[in-house]
Amino acid sequence: MDASQLELKNQICFPFYSVSRLITKAYKPFLSQLGLTYPQYLVLMVLWEADGISVNQIKEKLLLDNNTLSPLLKRIEAMGLIKRLRSTTDERSVIVSLTEKGEKLKVQALPIPGKMLESLSTEGIEIDEIAGLRKMLNTWMKILSKNNNQNENK
Repeated sequence: MDASQLELKNQICFPFYSVSRLITKAYKPFLSQLGLTYPQYLVLMVLWEADGISVNQIKEKLLLDNNTLSPLLKRIEAMGLIKRLRSTTDERSVIVSLTEKGEKLKVQALPIPGKMLESLSTEGIEIDEIAGLRKMLNTWMKILSKNNNQNENK
């Protein structure tokens, strides 16, 4: 076995981990103005796209488990941005909907993606590079989530 395989610089996961943390940190000044954390922002983006969906649908879209999503939803609900209600058609399902306050927050959040792109492009990263990276990462997410689901079912 080659010991260099264990060097940090040779790990495929470390750059992903680091970039994820750094991008989340870059969002912080924009999101703090809205009183949100990055995970809360992700949940709200899902609901702004499709309001009134089940907890399981949110979980699937964000690739989160129940232990992570439930407390997150509880905090967002305490902020008055969402409400959770049992489904009238399936008692086992909980439906998450935006409140008026949560819907209004969308208008304030609209400039955030553009500001993030602008901050990256001022650092010399081209928009085409960002689009290509996003496409590649989406492919990886599909492959890895499929593989993880198959491993969990074994």
